[in-house]
Amino acid sequence: MNPTALARLRTVLQTHVDQGLLPGAVALVHHRGHTVLHEAVGAQRPEADGQPGPAMAADTVFRIYSMTKPIASLVAMMLMEEGRLLLANPVSHYLPAFAGQRVYDEATGTTAAATREATVHDLLRHTAGLSYAWEAGAVPDAYRAARIGSRRQNNAELAAALGPLPLVHTPGCRWEYSRATDVLGAVLEVVEGAPLGAILQRRVFGPLGMADTGFSVPAHSLPRLAEPFAKDPQTGADVALIDVSAPPVFESAGGGLVSTAGDYARFLHLMLGRGTGQGPNGPVRLASRATVDFMTADHLGGIPTAGDILPTGYGFGLGVAVRTAAGCATRPGSAGHYSWSGLGGTFFFVDPAEDLFAILLTQAPGQLRYLCELYPALVYAAL
Repeated sequence: MNPTALARLRTVLQTHVDQGLLPGAVALVHHRGHTVLHEAVGAQRPEADGQPGPAMAADTVFRIYSMTKPIASLVAMMLMEEGRLLLANPVSHYLPAFAGQRVYDEATGTTAAATREATVHDLLRHTAGLSYAWEAGAVPDAYRAARIGSRRQNNAELAAALGPLPLVHTPGCRWEYSRATDVLGAVLEVVEGAPLGAILQRRVFGPLGMADTGFSVPAHSLPRLAEPFAKDPQTGADVALIDVSAPPVFESAGGGLVSTAGDYARFLHLMLGRGTGQGPNGPVRLASRATVDFMTADHLGGIPTAGDILPTGYGFGLGVAVRTAAGCATRPGSAGHYSWSGLGGTFFFVDPAEDLFAILLTQAPGQLRYLCELYPALVYAAL
């Protein structure tokens, strides 16, 4: 890769730190079997009581929020390979609370029986008729009344509370970013008979040597945890991220993990390797190449999307956005490139055609959309 362009990438990130838009960041780029960039800029935590925060480090720990989703989705693929989880099965096969769901009609304010049940496939591709309840309305109000997403509910309790609530769309008819992957976490727990954190540790983190990835940060690693500005530098809004200093009741498959750039690179190395990665003691295979190809293919086709979370030019696979063509998008990327981001300010993409993956980690929620556009432009400029 072009060393001048890689140096510019670092300079641009440093400029954002200098302008007060980011506390700090870690960037990693892996190309053709080599990590060509793994650098930290800025501070791990903002200045406090007149004292500067410690310098950002390559092994700083970040809340990665929705970058949890691809990892949980890979575990679902592994269970599918073992014949223990069928994507065509209705969610109610594993979680009885999802039987007999009804769809809310906003025009009439009434509900009607869903014409078909949501399947595990729908959970993985966000076509299960669920929501994140970020907006106003009757269904979001019902989510809030049931405390959906509360850190005090475990996965089984979340599923029991969410299952009876009205759907916002008929399953299979529309893509809407939602609590679907959290429900998938509850399904994984039923199939495996174990807590989600233990499942991920046994199936992914342990085999790949992802020692700093989990649902909380142990006490000895808390000094390495990145923190955001207390207020968004552009809007002045308060910034509050999840508390990861102790094991949570809610092990969210949709957004609960912490990780480092080096750890997440181990996961992406496996994905780029189509199911084969590098563990502490040598190569490991967690899934077949056919399964990873299936996971990272577009599963929407002509299904319309709700909202503006999914960028123009992208479909959605099983846990990741999938680029459908080289054009028709505002950021560079090859057809077949796949990616996702995390609410706290984290982003990754994998480009199999270029034998490339890249990770950007920061804790700046207000800058996320901008960074998702900026970072691919900086990385692809180095090819």
